[in-house]
Amino acid sequence: MDIRKLQRVIVDALEDVKAQDIRVFNTVEQTELFDRVVIATGTSNRQTRALAANVRDKVKQAGGQVISLEGDDGGEWVLVDLGDAVVHIMQPAVRDYYRLEELWGDKPVRLKSAADRAQTAKKPAAARKQAAAKKPATAKKPVARKAAAKPSAA
Repeated sequence: MDIRKLQRVIVDALEDVKAQDIRVFNTVEQTELFDRVVIATGTSNRQTRALAANVRDKVKQAGGQVISLEGDDGGEWVLVDLGDAVVHIMQPAVRDYYRLEELWGDKPVRLKSAADRAQTAKKPAAARKQAAAKKPATAKKPVARKAAAKPSAA
């Protein structure tokens, strides 16, 4: 699966279960093991496990491969290994303590959230309507043309 599609599936799956502070980092130049690291926060053991399960399920549905899921028994820090991407889902205290963003945060990947993508998709039509509403309804004036001077025959 293409890395961009994979990261989109991961972020969408995390957003579906209301993950907080989702960050995606491009790690191509830092390691050969994987191309992306995704870090997200869950507010409880139950939510971190649900986030990891949703990522696993959505990636499988999209045709991706799940290598392993670690930490699911405790739920304070769950790691989902997807081969080209590794997803860390942590509770706030664990995330603050380990600060993985400092390790992998060289090249953050900017992704639009599902809400931002939906808003952008609606924007062109809304912008057209708004522009039409601002335009005054005036009739077009005919353009006056000057008669071309005829060369005199001498």
